[in-house]
Amino acid sequence: MTESVNECDIETHSDTDEVKRVKFKIKQRRLIKPGGFGKPSVYHGLVVIFLEFFAWGLLTNPVISTLNRTFPTHTFLMNGVIHGMKGLLTFLSSPLLGAYSDVWGRKSFLLLTVFFTCCPIPLMKFSPMWYFALISISGLFSVTFSVVYAYVADVTDENSRGAAYGLVTATFAASLITSPAIGAHLARLYSDNFIIALGTAVAVLDLLFIYFMVPESLPERLRIDQKVSWDKIDPFSALKKITHDRFIYLICLIVLLSYLPEAGQYSCFFVYLRLVLGFSEDEVAYFIAFIGVLSCIAQTAFLACLQKYFGAKETIMVGLFFQIVQLAAFGIATSTWVMWFAGGLAALSSLTYPSISAFVSVYADENQQGLVQGMVNGVRGLCNGLGPALFGFTFYLFNVDFGFSSNTVLPPSNSNITTILSNAKPVYSSMLNREVPGPPFLFGAFLA
Repeated sequence: MTESVNECDIETHSDTDEVKRVKFKIKQRRLIKPGGFGKPSVYHGLVVIFLEFFAWGLLTNPVISTLNRTFPTHTFLMNGVIHGMKGLLTFLSSPLLGAYSDVWGRKSFLLLTVFFTCCPIPLMKFSPMWYFALISISGLFSVTFSVVYAYVADVTDENSRGAAYGLVTATFAASLITSPAIGAHLARLYSDNFIIALGTAVAVLDLLFIYFMVPESLPERLRIDQKVSWDKIDPFSALKKITHDRFIYLICLIVLLSYLPEAGQYSCFFVYLRLVLGFSEDEVAYFIAFIGVLSCIAQTAFLACLQKYFGAKETIMVGLFFQIVQLAAFGIATSTWVMWFAGGLAALSSLTYPSISAFVSVYADENQQGLVQGMVNGVRGLCNGLGPALFGFTFYLFNVDFGFSSNTVLPPSNSNITTILSNAKPVYSSMLNREVPGPPFLFGAFLA
């Protein structure tokens, strides 16, 4: 072991990038304990991410149906509370789980995060209240992305890491583009219960894949001397340092004002489409795919062109402009074509955060890149908790909700969303008669 480490750790200034890459791969082969199938690679992480979010994507329409049936009044408020609690718990637990994955290895934490993230799925059929309770609590372990990023960092060198992270993001998008449409089609052929069972089966398949096929990526040598200190696990440690630098303070303020409405929007958006604007199950699935495809194009070709010819700061402003128009359109739209137009703008507004990351990497000192990016991600994590709660409370404050009228006969628990919508048609119609059906979106446009 000592001989292999010394051989691989010898690097001179004359080494080319190719030589360093070869040495890196040799080191990985000699230091990583065997297990799983083959050598650890980026593709193991891609399969884990795809299966987890594919399972949840299948359940897009059953989740909306269950949410509305469980909370027939104050649907949006409860949706905000559930996702807000989940986001805050994720923000608090992420540093702790990340630090211990550096000690115990990635594979065990992949199993842990996927299991607890997906364990609420079967309860959707048997006990909706326990389902939503577990959704909130699962935020303590909903850090699969962070663990997969760490796994990818273990098996790649610095030159190829950026492209590998792009593959992870693209795989996540691919799972959400395909799964809602598949789920809607199968629910029409069979039932929502079949989709819940299928989502559970995909989650179990993901766990089996991790246990039997995913090899450990973290070398044993790197785990021996690791110690977990309070500085590593304190979720507020990065936030405390924000005010020490005016540039970082301004950047984090931009992230707060732009990502707070984005996090709130995505927590309730599909419920809003389905229950307020009357989109069908197929339309919701196609809408998700439409935004996903345009977002992939925007974050590759369009983003590269803007940054090349105008710069990162100007690209941030372009993304914020599209976000303002998109949120305003979501807030006042009462027709389908306006929502589809705003969906295209939502894809273009996804340019903002990658541009902020690029802007930070250019202006921050080389020895502070990790610190600064950690501060920005800390603010993002905080928004994931505050945004859904803010949107849910704003819907409640302006008395905008999908509640049942007093003379509405509630459908049985095995009814699908079409039955629910038909029973609540008078309430649905009255909501479209409002001058502003979506006040939280207009407030989000103001923040942007």
